[in-house]
Amino acid sequence: MFQITPVVKSLLILNIGFFLVTMVLGQGASNALALYYFQSENFRFYQIATHFFMHAGFMHIFFNMYALVMFGSYVEKLWGGKKFLFYYIFCALGAAILHTAYTYYHISGMQELAVAFRDMPDANTFTKFLGKANLDFLTTEGKNLVSNLESALRKSTNGEAVQQAYSIMQELIGMEMNIPIVGASGAVYGILVAFGLLFPNAELMLIFLPIPIKAKYFIPVLMVIEFILGVNQYSWDNIAHFAHLGGALFGIILILFWTKNDQSYRIN
Repeated sequence: MFQITPVVKSLLILNIGFFLVTMVLGQGASNALALYYFQSENFRFYQIATHFFMHAGFMHIFFNMYALVMFGSYVEKLWGGKKFLFYYIFCALGAAILHTAYTYYHISGMQELAVAFRDMPDANTFTKFLGKANLDFLTTEGKNLVSNLESALRKSTNGEAVQQAYSIMQELIGMEMNIPIVGASGAVYGILVAFGLLFPNAELMLIFLPIPIKAKYFIPVLMVIEFILGVNQYSWDNIAHFAHLGGALFGIILILFWTKNDQSYRIN
């Protein structure tokens, strides 16, 4: 008979508790406990520890907790509570690290283009910047202004259009910095990787795909999909895919470290 293991149960209670408390306290509490980019004025060090107990909505927490219970319990039974908890936190922090690293790369590219435009205004530089920016932050009026500025800069790089364009570039950079990240997904992806390595031939019956798939096939395919979505950054997609990949990557690194340094530890 399936049983929820002690650490998984405690994590389940903590995550649900945080979710309910922030529902009662409102968006202010959610924003305070979410993780912001380190250059954001909203960043606080404690967010590193609180963000992975936060969730953006019911479906977000439901799927994360479902995966935690279904896969985490098997992993905890094999490893024991202390080792499992360490792995969970390690993967959650790894998710934050890779997400922050990708965000740094993305924002740095935007900042470099903004500086280049400031020093030598050019329509092509502005267009390249817009290609990196998330224009969904802007209102319809703002999007129209950007389009008009792009046209104006192709005619002339003198006058008010340059200053307006640079101001919008700074505004968009600031908006990118102030996107918070929440969720246990990074830790959960670490658990999925652990399950796939420990039980490669286990057949998974997914909610959205009622066909049995072996873990050793499903997990790698899932990671490839995450990478493709993360690199392309589609406008309709607000998921932090590199956080998911970070949890998985740090999970693999830790498992390989344990395997190398503990002769009693084996991967099937």
